[in-house]
Amino acid sequence: MRLWLACLLALLTTAQADIIADVRICLESQAFPQADTQLATYRAEHGVTPEYLEAYSWMGRAYLKNNNLDQAYTYARKTEQLATQQLKTRRLDAESHLPTALGAAIEVEAQVLTAKGTPALAVALLKRDLLTYRNSSIRNRLQKNLNLLALVGKPAPPLQLAEYLGPKPVALAQLKGSPVLLFFWAHWCLDCKGEAPILGRLHAEYASKGLAMVAPTQRYGVAAAGESATPASELAYISDTRSRYYSSLLDVPAPVSQENLSVYGVSTTPTLVLLDRSGKVAFYHPGALSYEELRAAIERIVSTQTR
Repeated sequence: MRLWLACLLALLTTAQADIIADVRICLESQAFPQADTQLATYRAEHGVTPEYLEAYSWMGRAYLKNNNLDQAYTYARKTEQLATQQLKTRRLDAESHLPTALGAAIEVEAQVLTAKGTPALAVALLKRDLLTYRNSSIRNRLQKNLNLLALVGKPAPPLQLAEYLGPKPVALAQLKGSPVLLFFWAHWCLDCKGEAPILGRLHAEYASKGLAMVAPTQRYGVAAAGESATPASELAYISDTRSRYYSSLLDVPAPVSQENLSVYGVSTTPTLVLLDRSGKVAFYHPGALSYEELRAAIERIVSTQTR
């Protein structure tokens, strides 16, 4: 009821200060017609702006969450079409709203196609858009969705190992014969820090059973409090963060490479990937996991012998 009242208040407000927040409030209370009204009012006053498109993209996401696949696809396709029109006169990454909207739209389209029993069409869509947007900020998001559909069962992509923290890493190909857990993390990521004790416990439990672990990360151009940082100062900050919050994983090599996170589609941190003894991806999970969930996944891999 409180969310619905907030949605109604937003409808009565003429300033439309934050169309994204207002639309999301309405959608949280399942007020789809009211969200549509807000979007129409904003568009009449301001036109199609990047903020409008991000707000509009939430319609597709909300309908998908409600399992209304046709409406989800309709809104996602329209978001993509409007975003593409914007790209005729502006760069995708000139600000944050347009890439958020476009990335979400393509993601919803792929998820709808998969839910409708046509994952091959979803894979084709994602591969096409990866070629189009391979040099943009939405690359990782698209790769994540492609990996969710097509990476398990495939040979693990190799890691870039030239720069690293901790012990010197070895190529994944050299780890064949052992199960491997990849922990992709970011120095600013609270969920990654929360996952660290779980990983440390599991690393200790399964090291005797041959489990190897690698913890890839990358620079983001920022350090403490989100302040801009040079490559050298950020690397020092990453090293300090690793020492402070990942003390149980200091014997785990941490390659530092943006390409590693792009290839593995790390738009969500942490991302956890398990490789079987043959070097193939057996488990791919964007987001944190509980000890019980991750232990069950590791146990399945560790107990399986190479055929």
